[in-house]
Amino acid sequence: MTAERDLRIRCVGGIAHDPTGRLLLVRRGNPPGEGLWSIPGGRVEQGESDETAVVRELEEETGLSVTVGALIGSVTRPGPRGLYEIHDYACQVRSGTLRPGDDAVDARWVTAAILATLPLTEMLRETLEAWGQLPRG
Repeated sequence: MTAERDLRIRCVGGIAHDPTGRLLLVRRGNPPGEGLWSIPGGRVEQGESDETAVVRELEEETGLSVTVGALIGSVTRPGPRGLYEIHDYACQVRSGTLRPGDDAVDARWVTAAILATLPLTEMLRETLEAWGQLPRG
């Protein structure tokens, strides 16, 4: 493998459910995953903690202010310049109005029925199911 393919890029995601159990998702506007639905999140910037990155990413992509909770799980996914190490955290929405922003072209709360119809990023459904984080509503 080349050094570039060995590069590890730390990323975070925020897993949030509303009071009815719907899951917060965004539709990606840029690669990787352009056009696909996923958990809101992104790269951790230099000097930033995971918690700070989750708060920033959710604000940028969804307009929502969140409190970050426990680490739910981590996955590694291939990217164009290395491997994305994605650490997904439980989030509780504190305030804000849901609206897409930054690299998200859409943002919504989804039920299990809607989730089944959406084009999702690779292994998202299986991972959320394994973690017990599918929509509850």
